[in-house]
Amino acid sequence: MELRYGLNPQQARASAEPITPGAWPLRVLNGDPSYLNLLDALSGWRLVREAAQALGRPVAASFKHVSPAGAALAGPVDAPTAAFYGFDPAEGIAGPLASAYVRARDADPKSSYGDFAAVSHPVDAELAALLGRVVCDGIVAPGYEPGTVAALSAKKRGRFLVLAADPAFVPPEMERREIYGLQLAQARDEVPLSTDLLGNVVCGQAPLPAAAAADLLLGLAVVRHTQSNAVCYVRDGVTLGIGAGQQSRVDCTRLAGAKAATWWLRRHPAVRAMEFGAAVRRQERVNWQVRVAEGDLTANERVRLAAALTVPAAEPSAQERGDWAARLSGVAFASDGALPFRDNVDHAARYGVQWIAEPGGSLRSAEVAEACAEHGITLVRTGLRLFQH
Repeated sequence: MELRYGLNPQQARASAEPITPGAWPLRVLNGDPSYLNLLDALSGWRLVREAAQALGRPVAASFKHVSPAGAALAGPVDAPTAAFYGFDPAEGIAGPLASAYVRARDADPKSSYGDFAAVSHPVDAELAALLGRVVCDGIVAPGYEPGTVAALSAKKRGRFLVLAADPAFVPPEMERREIYGLQLAQARDEVPLSTDLLGNVVCGQAPLPAAAAADLLLGLAVVRHTQSNAVCYVRDGVTLGIGAGQQSRVDCTRLAGAKAATWWLRRHPAVRAMEFGAAVRRQERVNWQVRVAEGDLTANERVRLAAALTVPAAEPSAQERGDWAARLSGVAFASDGALPFRDNVDHAARYGVQWIAEPGGSLRSAEVAEACAEHGITLVRTGLRLFQH
């Protein structure tokens, strides 16, 4: 398969070929993929397929630069999110697949701008229509209902990527990578994700509530396919914040926590009350919501925001932010590696975390457990590291 280009346009020569001749994991139904498009598509497909197998529900992910910006199970969509993405809040979203994607995209809508979508089940008309209303570069799915490929192919002046994954494809036992003249090889990680991993409750509530176990399993699937050091905050089957690629795990914990706080503050009544002019596009509305939620607007930016609104809006005060943040609860936290210090727990506790799943085995694992007990957090040791590089 000849690709448009490599990771950068100056890398004009780029291609893809199956390791086993003729055994392709996916097919191109429309569009002309780049190197990065295929990386996102293959990573996204593996995530949603594994999560759906573990949880028995449709799953969607919104990928950017080989890590998910958001992932979610099919489930209820709150009224502000439904309205924001063009659904009637009274009628809601009928299909589970559209609900999974809109929940995944709304987890971090700023980062999901120009994403690559991945879904675990065949695309239906409702999801195809939703994708037609958002800025998205392509989708990978195991199938497409009649008419959906044609509808999606019309997007982006015919350049929207439509990829069909083969659910029956089995990759080779060994994974290989070439870098600077050296080929590395390792056995593929085939350990399945299941509730069996959640049986070692070190402290806190045992057995785990079913909803908490589902959130932790989704979190483990997400960090398995996210650039390490990876952590993930999950609530009600939706990722609230994903931290990826930082050299220090606590920096990922803080980054993902800040995203979770932004997700929650976007639901503050003052932010929800913002009414924008008809000329303000959806992504510009997202960006303004995020900036107000983050609380870092300058005087000039407040003038620009006022011009974008149809009626004046008041930002939440520092006290209101604190009061609202304190209401966030029921959050699960998953880590792809052992928590090396208790600071990860201290930071996670600020964002309503009640359950943590991590491999354990660090020199200070006892201190991590003590911190969880202090904060009233249930700690689960999986014994399974899930690094992705």
